[in-house]
Amino acid sequence: MIESVAYLSLHSCPLQQPGIGDAGGMNVYIRELGRAMAEHGTEVVVFTRRSDQLTPDVVEVAPGFQVVHIEAGPRAPLPISEMPGLVAEFAEGTLAWIDQNGTQFDILHSHYWLSGWAGVLLKEKLGLPLANSFHTLGRVKDLTRRADQEPARPIRTLTEEEVIARSDCVVASTPFEFDDLMEHYSADPARLCTSPPGINHAVFRPGSKRQARSWTGLTGDPIVLFAGRIQPLKGVDVAIEALSMVSPEHAQLVIIGGPSGSQGEAEMARLRSLTTELGLAERVHFIPPVDRSRLAAFYQAADAVIVPSRSETFGLVAAEAQSCGTPVVAAAVGGLPYIIEDGKSGLLVDGHDPVDYAAALDRVLTDDDLAATLSAGALDHSERFSWDATVSRFLELYEGISASSSTAI
Repeated sequence: MIESVAYLSLHSCPLQQPGIGDAGGMNVYIRELGRAMAEHGTEVVVFTRRSDQLTPDVVEVAPGFQVVHIEAGPRAPLPISEMPGLVAEFAEGTLAWIDQNGTQFDILHSHYWLSGWAGVLLKEKLGLPLANSFHTLGRVKDLTRRADQEPARPIRTLTEEEVIARSDCVVASTPFEFDDLMEHYSADPARLCTSPPGINHAVFRPGSKRQARSWTGLTGDPIVLFAGRIQPLKGVDVAIEALSMVSPEHAQLVIIGGPSGSQGEAEMARLRSLTTELGLAERVHFIPPVDRSRLAAFYQAADAVIVPSRSETFGLVAAEAQSCGTPVVAAAVGGLPYIIEDGKSGLLVDGHDPVDYAAALDRVLTDDDLAATLSAGALDHSERFSWDATVSRFLELYEGISASSSTAI
């Protein structure tokens, strides 16, 4: 029986506000998974790098669920490009905390390639089985990156290969990621499994559009929503250009998120300039990241959510929006075709031509019958994603690799 799990999230603390810096869907994933695991009776400790002066060493998020901040490098935010040099220090600090507190774990589960690297080091020291979730893959992101985006560095892709080879299991969020791991990394399918994230349906649920607009302060009609980190990967430029072409002349685009990554600040400046050039300054609204409950109200207030990402391993925003009954227009990349049933719960668009996104948005914003059909389909489709189901799959996975590891020893 799996009684305790150590989650490794070196570069991003699950307590941080999603949409700021490197915090995004992965942070939500780890926090919701930890909460759900603890509710099922499995103790969870998330180890993350300390990135500020004020956060306590240990934060009890919920009974049975702790976040531990490990000293590795300065107590300040750092770009991911500087993180590889801190992996060994992070692993050593995690090992020291485990030794000092006499804590025993049944399994390690690392998240992202940097944590996977630390996971391999800890696996060898602790003699524990290791599961790894990448959340994004360097070689896959490179396939659809914008021309001015930096390609994945060799240290990342080579580390991803090594983590895949040394993990007892690599967890793919969707069947599409499963295929990517085999195609681009020659991963052994026998050591891969698929387990999609869940949705917190208590938070992300249908609600009154009128009431949601009152709570959020949104005015105008119709309203298209983008939620996510501001970086070239997320395709916010596509959303803005698409707005300039939609039929409803007074359509509004609400962008919720903050700059992220090495190009985040430059991308934000570029997007603001683009809105001015296109004469959209009064129709495009930039809003800083908001907490989860308020984000749900924004989903409820919108007529459509746009997800024009150039790469998306899962697509949590699309899943959450659908859980609120809001139709989604999204890129047909990564895991989004798994999240969205094209023509039933939303519309998928091939490529990143703003003309095509404008056409898809027009269908949703001008055809009430289609919008109602997609809304009902979104709610129905979202039921397949629950944290209870995710926990059950993970506990089964953990039992399996733990038993295999014991047999191998």
